[in-house]
Amino acid sequence: MMKKIAAAVATASTLGFAGLAQAEAFATPIGELDVSMTATIASQYIWRGQSQTDGRGAVQASLDIGHESGLYAGIWGSNVDAEDFEGASVEIDYYVGFAGEITDNFSYDLSWAAYEFPKGFETVYEVLGSVGFYGATLGAKYAYEPSSSLYLHAGYGFEFDNGIGLGLHYGVTDPRRSDDKYADWAVTVGKTVLGLDLALMYSDTDIGSSDCGYVSSRSCGSNWTVSASKTF
Repeated sequence: MMKKIAAAVATASTLGFAGLAQAEAFATPIGELDVSMTATIASQYIWRGQSQTDGRGAVQASLDIGHESGLYAGIWGSNVDAEDFEGASVEIDYYVGFAGEITDNFSYDLSWAAYEFPKGFETVYEVLGSVGFYGATLGAKYAYEPSSSLYLHAGYGFEFDNGIGLGLHYGVTDPRRSDDKYADWAVTVGKTVLGLDLALMYSDTDIGSSDCGYVSSRSCGSNWTVSASKTF
């Protein structure tokens, strides 16, 4: 979910292979602003190892604005499977945060997000925090409304000399009021070709097919996802 400026490589929250957004800078009376828009087409939308589109294609877009101080805000949207989201066919995320670097190899990111599903699920509110160091990322996300859930994640990303990027991800979802705790992991490779950010991601969870509930076993099990993104 959360596509934003300075997104961590292969968080597996979104389905793309995300590096730093290629934002355009504008000088304003309140300081320099970086603005970027990203459009993505993918074979499905993966969130914490599960398909949010029941294995079908996804179209996504985002608008991000960042201030030179480190403050940023944005909006992100995607189609979702209406049957799995109580009639909602669209997810729209709003977020604000503050990110920065302490040294060239140490960064941090704190944010707040609201995830809306028009005519479907209740709006979900979450606070997020992460630190990055030497290509690695450690972070936590805490959803506090309408229910309580903690998500811990770790990732590592780097780029080879030929421009191919590799991202590794592992996360644990821990609903605080139920026993539905599970882990997810992903491996992503990506490369920019003719201005398009192309990615191939393999993701999986430790959820057994008998425990998927209303979600299909294809959504809970291993998934291959291909995507193409363009940042303006």
